Amino acid sequence: MDLAPVFDQLALSIREISKSTLLMAAVAAMVMGVIGSFVIRRSPAIGRLLRLGSTLTLVAVLVLVILQVSRLDPRFSVALPELGLPEQVVEGEETRIPLHVDGHYWLEAEVNGHRAAFLVDTGATLTAVSETTAAAAGLEKQNTGVPVRLQTANGTVSAHMTNIDEMRFGNVAARGLDAVIAPGLGQTNVIGMNLLSRLASVRIEQGELILTPHNPQPALEQSE
Repeated sequence: MDLAPVFDQLALSIREISKSTLLMAAVAAMVMGVIGSFVIRRSPAIGRLLRLGSTLTLVAVLVLVILQVSRLDPRFSVALPELGLPEQVVEGEETRIPLHVDGHYWLEAEVNGHRAAFLVDTGATLTAVSETTAAAAGLEKQNTGVPVRLQTANGTVSAHMTNIDEMRFGNVAARGLDAVIAPGLGQTNVIGMNLLSRLASVRIEQGELILTPHNPQPALEQSE
């Protein structure tokens, strides 16, 4: 049995953990709890203090993870408050997108003022941008959350969370939109359900994808 792929995956997972502040905090809290269990016999006060610190840290990590997940799933938007995080707002009016010859729906969008082509994918949970688009739009990687793993045609890749100040296409404007910077997508950008689910309706009629947001915005002019 060849164990090389297993060790490679383990090494990759360890590297990903080291990049996440939340996971490192969780590991440190567990270590603190173990130390407290050993110390409590010799020094009860210090041992209890270490175990209390471990418990509080793990609770804080859990709360932050829940908040991050809530921003990726619109079903949590009413149940959990944003707590100062950028509010995800989608505005605009009906936008019609014809079916491309490749069998997909594509549109031209502005990400923080930078123009780029996006594939509309109702099967994608998150909006994703390529590294090229992220750099051009000035998007910053967020390493404080849980590492995001994406399945691509080339296998599982690591992605970084980011936040788009403003994304516009047609008569739609989305502000404070969570997204991932996905190197495994190559040059492809994807509009996922965390944006589409915020619209009033998404439907297909006679080969056209029709997006209807809740509030109208001035139409974004298409480039020549």
